[in-house]
Amino acid sequence: MNEILETIGRIYESSVFVYGTILLVTYAMLAIFSIIAIRAYAKRERLHQEDILMSSPLAPGVTVLAPAFNEGLTIIYNIRSLLTLNYPRYEIIIVNDGSTDDSLEQMIREFELTEVDFAYNAKIQTRPVRKIFKSVNPAYARLMVIDKVNGKSKADAVNAGINAAAYDHFVCTDVDCILDKNTILELIKPVMQEGKKRVIAVGATLRIANSSEFDEGVMTRMRPPKQLLPRFQEVEYIRAFVLGKMGWSLINCVPNVSGGLGLFDKEIAIRCGGYDHSSFGEDMELMTRMCRFAHDNKINYSIRYIPKTLCWTEAPESLKIFNRQRTRWARGLAQLMYAHFSMFLNPRYGRMGMIIIPYNFFFELLAPIVELTGIIYYIIMLCLGLINGPTAILLLVFVYTYSVMITTIAILWDQLTFGYYKTWREVAYLCLTPFMEFFLYHPLIVIYALRGYYNFLTGKKGTWGNMQRRGFQQAAPAKKTVVN
Repeated sequence: MNEILETIGRIYESSVFVYGTILLVTYAMLAIFSIIAIRAYAKRERLHQEDILMSSPLAPGVTVLAPAFNEGLTIIYNIRSLLTLNYPRYEIIIVNDGSTDDSLEQMIREFELTEVDFAYNAKIQTRPVRKIFKSVNPAYARLMVIDKVNGKSKADAVNAGINAAAYDHFVCTDVDCILDKNTILELIKPVMQEGKKRVIAVGATLRIANSSEFDEGVMTRMRPPKQLLPRFQEVEYIRAFVLGKMGWSLINCVPNVSGGLGLFDKEIAIRCGGYDHSSFGEDMELMTRMCRFAHDNKINYSIRYIPKTLCWTEAPESLKIFNRQRTRWARGLAQLMYAHFSMFLNPRYGRMGMIIIPYNFFFELLAPIVELTGIIYYIIMLCLGLINGPTAILLLVFVYTYSVMITTIAILWDQLTFGYYKTWREVAYLCLTPFMEFFLYHPLIVIYALRGYYNFLTGKKGTWGNMQRRGFQQAAPAKKTVVN
């Protein structure tokens, strides 16, 4: 019996060693790829003449879609942000997904909306659309508001917007997000620059809006979040977008485009069925299905990411809301892997089947399970007195130092390239956060992920919940000078 246990222990330890080594090497490669990709992006930016695109009648039209459910606290500021976008041909579609607060009434009053007859073509099935509104004020001619029956998911609301979209590309965002004025301009560039490949999606970096300052829907001063939980999320976002997704973008292996901000090819999105209203990770699921459709139909495609921060979103400040969000994300990942497991190591699907799906399975889906089993195994071995203390401490220090280093590289590279924070004191303040992340934040991610997996396996009912927004911090008004 002892020999069997020893053999199992050796196999487990060897497996975890190989698993951890591959993960560490992957992070190092992504860091290198990210630096190469960002340098190439910066070089292209110096050569690109934005004024030509802005004045060109051939600029592709873009529809901006934003679903809204009980977003009354911030919806007016967010729509004003969308109305300030700097692009010659775009429209804005806000989908009021059966809100029970005064979101719709606020929009009707603020933007002078009136009900209109509209040739709504339901290419993707959704819950019924009740009314469609347009403004009588020419200043808001770009704006359309769809009022529909609640679909119990963000996906159903976005699909209704896709049905009404007039242009070939759409930008999907959340109505609680604030966008940079050049967002569409930046997102459409890879579509026009790619050449032989058809760009089916483009993503960009998202940041946390908490503690930053905004004026009438425009970001005026970026600051690191003051509260610890949002600051952890800021660090996580920088690492995931600047280091992770930019690295994957270099080799055309972007695993997903965030639901907070992404530009998509409307034709392919419609042909593959739109967003899945039953998915808890609708952004990941749509991206996977679009890639699958492209491979099945022999479309030479690419997915691109750009390193610029173009979107700010309000992060959860309470553990209750954060728990709900991350549990839903984990459940969505489990759904995705289950639904598309036939692509796993399937050469028919190219890099999607041979790199992206396996990576998501081993290092995203299984990571919390590996960590949990590792902790249990460590405790058992500690109780049996079979732990080599100095070696265990050395390994722990190495993993801790490596994780802090990777995150710090992402923060510093982002600041050196784009200089979003005005003072290096703010950067240093943010760089201190990874030292606490390993002990305070990461365990929460593991716990909430395991809870999401449990909900998936047990089929526990879930809904698109309200995040209970606090609203954006407004810039202080300028002091008036009194002249005597």
